[in-house]
Amino acid sequence: MSPWRSASTSASREIPTDEFEPLATYDDVIVGGGVTGLVTALLFARRGHTVAVLEAGRVGGTAVGSPRVAISRLHGAQLQTIRARTYQRVVDAYAEGVREGVEWLFDYAEGAGVDVERRDAVSYATTRAGLARVDGEYLVGRRAGLDLVKTADVDLPFATIGAVRLRDQGLVDPMDLVQALTADLRALGGVVVENAAVTGVHASAPVITSTALGDVRSERVHVCTGSPILDRGLYFGKVSARRSSVLTLTGVDASELPDALYEPVEARGRGVRASRGELLVAGSSHPTGRAPSEAALVDELARWAGAHWTGATPRRAWSGQSHSTPHGVPFVGALPRGHGRVYLATGFDGGGLPDAVYAARMLVADVTGDAADWMSVIHHRVTLPPAIAAGVGANAATVWWFAKGWAKAFANPLLPGEVPDEGAGSVGLEGLRPVARSTVDGETCTVSGVCPHLGGVVTWNDQERTWDCPLHGSRFDAQGRVVEGPSTRGLRILRP
Repeated sequence: MSPWRSASTSASREIPTDEFEPLATYDDVIVGGGVTGLVTALLFARRGHTVAVLEAGRVGGTAVGSPRVAISRLHGAQLQTIRARTYQRVVDAYAEGVREGVEWLFDYAEGAGVDVERRDAVSYATTRAGLARVDGEYLVGRRAGLDLVKTADVDLPFATIGAVRLRDQGLVDPMDLVQALTADLRALGGVVVENAAVTGVHASAPVITSTALGDVRSERVHVCTGSPILDRGLYFGKVSARRSSVLTLTGVDASELPDALYEPVEARGRGVRASRGELLVAGSSHPTGRAPSEAALVDELARWAGAHWTGATPRRAWSGQSHSTPHGVPFVGALPRGHGRVYLATGFDGGGLPDAVYAARMLVADVTGDAADWMSVIHHRVTLPPAIAAGVGANAATVWWFAKGWAKAFANPLLPGEVPDEGAGSVGLEGLRPVARSTVDGETCTVSGVCPHLGGVVTWNDQERTWDCPLHGSRFDAQGRVVEGPSTRGLRILRP
């Protein structure tokens, strides 16, 4: 097992929760206290709306304890992926929305006193096939208005054969941003409530949002939870959950640290950047719940970094989850059967913070009616055969993993007294039911091995020490509590 665990957040980074007001009625309720939800709430509050943010856990969610993240318009070969599955007008509209998102973030950070490290962004190739993707990203990006420059000058300690560069992007600490957004929202009368897991939304007038703390009434609800926690429109099946690892390393000479935000265009490449004297290496992207060992992927990152940077010593590992759409463009807008009162934003893939602002601005514009031209293009895009094929392939894989999980559980009876090693977990059959048993911090816990969302059999994540569902990316801690959706219910505890 990898010894590099995510560090806990210090008390100085904690954001106190507001008191819950079960009888209050708001203009807009935002489900999800990440950057997307907080920016959406702030933009509504600036327009005079009464706003409440409901967060299932802690504000900032998985951003807590994470390394600095990019504010960039260039992400590997993302624009080329969109162009391959749709048409140029959609690429242009998406690029314009992301441009405005980047500019909003830079302006907001400056006004709020949030530190941003300015860096160039570079998409690089290490193979001839990758070089073709670099060329493609250059052509698509230039046509979409990005001031890209092709270059062979890539300052990295391993062989590359070409790259495309975009000047003056940035790095920011996501929790600095979350804290500033929360403070500004509260200054405008907004309410931010933690530990308010949403269990359902009834699209009546007013909308009734059911939470672990009681019901909340509002004119509208906006679901900004990464993977949608509502089944309306079946969006949980239209996005694919993926996890990637980030390893921070110390001991690298300052002169050897990379001076830009490097992202590969090849699927198994490594993202590389430096921040505050540390080296950050990212990669090992894979569908959630489908890796044989998450810890082994982190170890692989460590070996790779050590082979290229002398003295690189792993300090800690962190991983994040993203959700991709079949066409590469986020889903943002009104949910079916929501009567124009329930909205969602999901499918940001590798777009990160700029996509969060992009989505927040679209959600607000859908309510206020002042949509920009690029928003109208996104809303009225046509789903083309390549995107349909990608969606069909993703759902076929989901069906296969459903069958595989149940077959594996039935083939692995668990002994009643069997205790996993520290940090380990196993799934097997107990009677006629799949059960999941793990040992974390000396405590052995047995929970149902079946995800409450759609019945997938969970797998053990030996790096994060969670139970992950390989169907749609729901995640649960060792005691069965929900870490990430779309499931709104935890794994049933069978015995401690």
